[in-house]
Amino acid sequence: MTKANNYETTYQTSHKTLWATQAKAPAPRIDLVWIAYRSVYFTLLFTLMLWAYLLSFSNANAESRIKDIVSFEGIRENMLIGYGLVVGLNGTGDKLKNNDFTQQSLIAFLERQGVNTRGTELKSRNVAAVTITAKLLPFARSGSRMDVTVSALGDAKDLTGGTLLASPLYAADGEVYAVAQGSVTVGGFKAEGEAKTITKGVPTTGGIANGAIVEKEINFALNDMPELKLSLRNPDISTAQNIMQTINANVGPGIATVSDPGTVLLTVPAIYHNNVTQLLADVEKLNVATDQVAKIVIDEASGTIVMGENVRIDTVAVAQGNLIVKVEEIPAVSQPLPFAPDDAQTVIAAQTNITVDDSPGKRMAVMKPGATLKDLVAGLNALGVGPRDLITILQTIKSAGALQADIQIK
Repeated sequence: MTKANNYETTYQTSHKTLWATQAKAPAPRIDLVWIAYRSVYFTLLFTLMLWAYLLSFSNANAESRIKDIVSFEGIRENMLIGYGLVVGLNGTGDKLKNNDFTQQSLIAFLERQGVNTRGTELKSRNVAAVTITAKLLPFARSGSRMDVTVSALGDAKDLTGGTLLASPLYAADGEVYAVAQGSVTVGGFKAEGEAKTITKGVPTTGGIANGAIVEKEINFALNDMPELKLSLRNPDISTAQNIMQTINANVGPGIATVSDPGTVLLTVPAIYHNNVTQLLADVEKLNVATDQVAKIVIDEASGTIVMGENVRIDTVAVAQGNLIVKVEEIPAVSQPLPFAPDDAQTVIAAQTNITVDDSPGKRMAVMKPGATLKDLVAGLNALGVGPRDLITILQTIKSAGALQADIQIK
């Protein structure tokens, strides 16, 4: 019993000591520095993830909008043309004896103003007959204004300072849609003297900002159309297919169909009935991936070459043979020595130097199969090829069947 009591006393004492020690132990300290580092770490991580998401989103939408690659049926400009007289020129107008149409127009104008000039000889040089062109914007309303271009029709030298008299503008149907009038602004000028003439720009062509007023509207009920046609500015079957799939996925299934490589037919759904403008607003802002055929356009007159991204080259070796042969004639003068005979004469002897520059080491470039436009340009630049030589090389590669692209020569 004594040993048992001792064990029990020792057990209770040790437990009391342990509880006392734990009770006296300080509470754990909150490390504010560690929390701050953790907060900064997670903030930076979240920022990087957000930037990565935004970059991937922007790359995914690095495409063309539908409104930039198609034209909507009915939404287009209309060409207008007219004829008129520009007056107030400082002796730089038409010579009436050389331009019967100018004289007849001037007589007709004066008669409308109550002035009878028939039977008299007109010698004015302050009048010029002109043609007037303008573009009637879509949905232009009566009273709105538009710019016009004025061009001399006769032998007038300069339209600077002239004023266009009121002239009607006609469309293809023969109807008058606008009336133009105003002061002509000319960008070029001409200065001449007895021995020299300086001309900058074209002084016989000018413009009038907001110089025409729309008198007749073109009636076009856009909201009542049951279907629309989207005309691709660059017809391509792959691009048309992408447009159809994008519209059907974002607006509604079965709305768009491809009629041909240049046309996408858009059927107006019931929810857009009598509200086609809203449908166009929803469609034109969609992004689609565009495609193009492999084409090389060459302008031989200016030496300009434009190559598309999809141009591919098969295995081919290109040699640039700029063999330069240079011949120099250097005259050498041989004079008689002192105390030479009396019949000795000065003789000019020609010395000929011929040099051949073949420059070996940069005359051959090899294009690997499927070489891209970048590879082609880099390889030809390694040969030191200029635009003129490049035109011949491209045509030769095409003849060899190694150029997978269409060459269009202007």
